Amino acid sequence: MFLAMRAAVEETLAATLDRLGYPTDDLGIEQPPDDIDAVLASSAAFRLAGEAGAPPPKVAAEIADAFDAADCQYIDRVDTQGPYLNFWPSEQYFEHVLETGQDDDYGALPDRETSVVVEHTSANPTGPVHVGRARNPIIGDAVANLLDYAGYDVERHYYVNDAGRQIATFTWAYETFDESELPEPERESPEYEMVRYYRKANTYLEDEADEAEIEAAEAEIQSIMQGLEAGDEAAYERVSEVVDTVLDGMYATLKRLPATFDEFVKETRFMRDGSTDDVIERLKETEYAVYDEDAWQLDLPDIDKNLVFVRGDGTSLYTTRDLAHHEWKFDNFDEAVTVLGEDHELQARQLKSALEILGNDTDRLQTVHYSWVTLPEGGMSTREGTGVDLDDLLDEAIARAREEVEDRLDDRIRDDDLTEDDIDRIAHQVGIGAVRYDIVSKQPTKGITFEWERALDFEAQSAPYVQYVHARASGILAEATDGEGINADQAVTELDSRALDTPSERELLRQIARFPAVIETAADDLHPHAVATYTREFAEAFNAFYRECPVLDAPADKQGARLALVVAARQTIGNALDVLGIEAPDSM
Repeated sequence: MFLAMRAAVEETLAATLDRLGYPTDDLGIEQPPDDIDAVLASSAAFRLAGEAGAPPPKVAAEIADAFDAADCQYIDRVDTQGPYLNFWPSEQYFEHVLETGQDDDYGALPDRETSVVVEHTSANPTGPVHVGRARNPIIGDAVANLLDYAGYDVERHYYVNDAGRQIATFTWAYETFDESELPEPERESPEYEMVRYYRKANTYLEDEADEAEIEAAEAEIQSIMQGLEAGDEAAYERVSEVVDTVLDGMYATLKRLPATFDEFVKETRFMRDGSTDDVIERLKETEYAVYDEDAWQLDLPDIDKNLVFVRGDGTSLYTTRDLAHHEWKFDNFDEAVTVLGEDHELQARQLKSALEILGNDTDRLQTVHYSWVTLPEGGMSTREGTGVDLDDLLDEAIARAREEVEDRLDDRIRDDDLTEDDIDRIAHQVGIGAVRYDIVSKQPTKGITFEWERALDFEAQSAPYVQYVHARASGILAEATDGEGINADQAVTELDSRALDTPSERELLRQIARFPAVIETAADDLHPHAVATYTREFAEAFNAFYRECPVLDAPADKQGARLALVVAARQTIGNALDVLGIEAPDSM
C-alpha cells in the first residue's frame, strides 16, 4: 500500500511540476522527519528555487497550491513546512493498510522475474565455524531472505574451497596421523573430531618435524594438489573424504542459526570440467598477462598488486578457480551477490577486474563486505585451536536467555501457562535471536564486540525487545479469541480505520504501512540492518499503542478496529523478523 501511494504521489507531483513548467527529473521524494506525521515529503523546491528565481519555501507553496489531492489516490491533502511539501494520507489509505497488513505475505513485493545467487559463509572446511566469521552466515542469510521478500528468485550457495594447500595439508594429516596421537575432541561432532588432524599437521610441520620429514610431507601435499589439478579421481576422492566430513559438521552448526543452503558448490568442479584451464588460456592471451617471478600474473588496471593466476609449478590459485565459478554464475543467474570479510576486499577487486578483462558484465555482481565479530575475551584463531567456536556462543546464548526468561516468570505463570518445554522453546528463540539480531542490526563494515548484556536486554534495541511485540500481540489475540464480546476473526472484516484516531494508533498504522518500502529500499542497497532498525522503530510504536490503547477493554465502537490493528501489527513484525532470520515467539 505504501508503494502504491508513493507511486501515485510521484505521478501526480510530476504532472503538477510539468503544468507549472518545471523539470520533473528529480522529485525529491523522501521520508518526512520524525516530528512530521505526514507519510511522504518532497524536497523538490530546493532544486527548483534557482530556476524559479524564488526562495524554496515560496516554490514549495506554489507547488502545494497547484497539487490536486483529488487526483492522487490515497492522499488527503498537501501542505508545506518551510521548503518541504508534506503529503498526508487519506482514510482509504489507512483502511487498505489494515486490510493488506493482515496478509501472510505482507511486505513481499511482486515477482521481479530476476534470478539471483547469494554466496555466503564459504568458510574453509578446516574446522568448526568460529565466532569471528559468524557475521558472514548471519548477514548472508538475511540478505538472501531480504531479496526473496523483494521479489527475486533466490538461490543460496556455499562455495567450498576443496582444492587449496590447506585442504591438501588436511588430507595428508588425516592419512598420516593415528587418532591416538591426537587430543580428545572438544565436541562429539565430525568437524571437531577432524580438526584435530589439521591442528596436528600445523604443530608437526612448524615445531616437531625435522628437515627430512618436512620435505617428505611437502612432497605428498604437493602431490595431492597436482593430482587435483590434473583431474586425478583418486586425489579427488581422498580430499572429498575429509572435506565432506568436515562440511557435514559445519552445516549442522550453521543450521542452528539457522543458515541453510540450496547448493554446496565445490571449486574442484571447475577444475574437473576444464573451465579453470579455459580461463587460464584466455587470460594468457590478454594484453594484461605477464610472466614474472616464475608465475603467470595479470597486471590489472587501477590495482597496485598483480593477480597471480598460475603458479610456477602449473597449479591454479583460488581466485583463478573463482573466476571460472563466477562465469558459471553469470551463465545460470541474472545477478550474483557475494558476502565477504574485509580481508578479501583486494581479492574481490582483483576478481572483478579480471572478470571484466574476460568480457563479463560485472554490473551483475555485487559484494557485501563485513568486519569481524570479536568477544571481550579477545581474538580468535581456528588454526591454532584457540578460538571461540560458534557452537559455544549459541549454547551460551540459549543458557543465558533461559536464565533471563526464568527470572521474569512468577510461579503463577510458570504453573498455569508455561511448561518446561515452553521455557526451553522461548530460551532457544530468544537466545539464537539475540545473537542474530545483535550482529545483523549493525552496518556490516563496522566491527562488533559481542556483549551479552546488550544482546539480551529486553528493554533496548535487541531481539528480545522486538520479539516481545509479537508475543504481546499474540497474547492479545489469544485472549480475544477465548474471551466474550470480541472475536479475533472479526479483525479481517472490521476495518473502520476512522475509529483509530489517537496519535499512537495512527503512528502504528504508519509503521505498518512503511514495511514494503523498507523491504524495497533495503533490498536495493543490500542493507538488512535497515530492516532491523525498522523493527526497533516498530516496537517503539507498538509499545506506545499497547500502553495507551486497551484492546480487550476498549469501547465497543473501537474493539474491532483495534483488534484488526493488532492482527496487522503481529503479521508485520513477524514478517520483518522472518527477513532477519529470527523466530517470532507467540509467548515470552
